[in-house]
Amino acid sequence: MLLIRRYQYAKLVAADFGAALLAWMCFFLLRKYLLNELTGYHFNSVALLNLTSSALAIAIFWTVLYVLIGEYRDIYRKSRLSEIIRLARVSLLGAVVIFFVLLLDDEGVVNYRLYYKTISAYFLLHFTITAVLRTWAVSSVQRQIRKGRISFPTLLVGSNALALHTYRELERTSKHLGLQLIGFTSITKTVDPGLAAELPDRGAYHRLPTLVRDLKVEQIVIAIEPSEHRLIQNILTLLEGTPARISILPDLYQMLLGSVKVNHLFGTPLIEIKHDLLSVWQGVVKRLFDVVGSALFMVLASWVYAFTAVMVKLSSPGPVFYRQERIGINGHPFRIIKFRSMYLDAEKLGPALSSDHDPRITKWGRFMRKVRLDELPQFWNVLKGDMSVVGPRPERQFFIDQIVKIAPHYRHLHRVRPGLTSLGQVKYGYAETVAQMVERLKFDILYIENMSLAMDFRVLLYTLKIIVEGRGK
Repeated sequence: MLLIRRYQYAKLVAADFGAALLAWMCFFLLRKYLLNELTGYHFNSVALLNLTSSALAIAIFWTVLYVLIGEYRDIYRKSRLSEIIRLARVSLLGAVVIFFVLLLDDEGVVNYRLYYKTISAYFLLHFTITAVLRTWAVSSVQRQIRKGRISFPTLLVGSNALALHTYRELERTSKHLGLQLIGFTSITKTVDPGLAAELPDRGAYHRLPTLVRDLKVEQIVIAIEPSEHRLIQNILTLLEGTPARISILPDLYQMLLGSVKVNHLFGTPLIEIKHDLLSVWQGVVKRLFDVVGSALFMVLASWVYAFTAVMVKLSSPGPVFYRQERIGINGHPFRIIKFRSMYLDAEKLGPALSSDHDPRITKWGRFMRKVRLDELPQFWNVLKGDMSVVGPRPERQFFIDQIVKIAPHYRHLHRVRPGLTSLGQVKYGYAETVAQMVERLKFDILYIENMSLAMDFRVLLYTLKIIVEGRGK
């Protein structure tokens, strides 16, 4: 089955690559013989070589563009209609880029009025050829799924009549999704007899992470009453970090709120829990900004680093830098680096959160915290990939263990890189107690669920405002 999947994936990429190649060659012929743009152009072996190389470069451009936009993220659940609509938008974007980079001021175009015809002709050619080949490729994938050659091991979470109804609905209406139901996990001790007769009982839902790993589960459908928010929250927390896709059966209230987005019109309506918080291109731009921005800042602000280091050394005995283990993306620990703002042995009695009038903080350290100077060495953590410029504040395992007892959903923060600054920090500020850390958590969850480059920009503006006003602590 893995071989079939890889073949289908390669076929879709090859269809897009071939379509871009063919469209560019057809566009050349169109310009020469129908639009009469390439006057005086002589077609010979050198021209053929140039045309072939340019067509290959154009095809590579389109393939990279599709990758960045996320066209190949999940090829097995594509809708042909939505693909055509998305393709029209992407084709227009790509055609405009090619027009301004390659065709504008092209010597072959002797009349500026022909520009409109040129870009329109290329857009229509590329869109039409790609739409035909991609529809063929997507249809081929769907046929493999309907025939059962491609399927996704699926667990049903739930054990009552609703779970039984969901199972029968999925079996009846969702064959096109390729869900291969391999069992259910019970929520309570009471199991519907009809469900037990239809599917094997895989045990209590607490075993979900183990079941996902052992049974190679790729899809989980939560079929419990949506009113049981606490239970759903616990299940999602358990599944945090697992590769399985998660869907929840919605209720009427959620449908009326518009929370349910149905990609497959005649399938069972399900709310899909997002795994990919950013599109590929936004993820690339975010990381590029982190690397370039951090390197540039560290070079330009080298004098600030030097001055701050001298002041730290003069303020109290001890090292300039302070390193501490924090928990980062996917729960991996890393060593965060800061300018030391406290006296030595500040935590000889154990980990403790700082407060407004913390006697452990030096006079210079208090100033550094107000204008966030102590955070500057963390740009090195950003450069290394431990952190991002914008992201939830990383915490120590000692405090995380206390937080998750009150708010298990804290683990959702580990889906992303922690940041130098965050929405929680700018909207709430530093927390002095675990209860305040839980209170601040809602802002970081809000950031993750609305994560975008625009959101990062807004957080950075808020941070600059706080630094200028000296409202840090």
